[in-house]
Amino acid sequence: LKPDLSVLHQSVVDGRRTFANTLKYVHITISANFGNMISMAVATPFLPFLPLLPKQILLNNFLSDLPSVAISTDAVDQDQVARPQEWDMNRTRRFMFVFGLISSAFDLLTFATLIWVFKAGEGVFQTGWFIVSLLTELAVVLVLRTRGPAWRSRPSTLLLRSTLAVGVATLAIPFLGGLSVVFGFVPLSPVQIGVLLAIVAAYVVATEAAKSWFYRRSTKE
Repeated sequence: LKPDLSVLHQSVVDGRRTFANTLKYVHITISANFGNMISMAVATPFLPFLPLLPKQILLNNFLSDLPSVAISTDAVDQDQVARPQEWDMNRTRRFMFVFGLISSAFDLLTFATLIWVFKAGEGVFQTGWFIVSLLTELAVVLVLRTRGPAWRSRPSTLLLRSTLAVGVATLAIPFLGGLSVVFGFVPLSPVQIGVLLAIVAAYVVATEAAKSWFYRRSTKE
């Protein structure tokens, strides 16, 4: 309604920003779900119990979706608003396979650590994988939300704060008495938590490196 043609430019920029954030959500979610599906399929035949109980999966999905809602408020790389973007299904498919399989690789590393290093029973295993699975899902949003190095692009305040809040809740839930009992979690030792956090950190580094390779290759194509 403003008597100024600059509103047309702003509407184009806003539309491109919305489309870019939509693609972020789709790419991150589809790769995470693909990775988790592979991990569950590989682990289940070799375990005498379920890797995660249904109620634990629902809690995981609920908590991981809270920060994802804030992706709509996130900043977007300048090159994504400088020119029109398109829905490239081939790139989406490649993104899913590359980052989904990286997620699965670190899930399997977590499984091996819990079973062979900590001799984990059902409660410790499910608690450990719940923590790693949820923290990696939170961390990967901050890494894959930008095509450049993650530390050079500040996420929106809402996205950052909600991610940190859910991350703290993830580590606290196994120690919250009644809530942990309801969901079948058990407290972990400081050593176990430290090792699991190291796995999450290694996953972040590997994903950042893979992202750099992925977009360099995509640019050449």
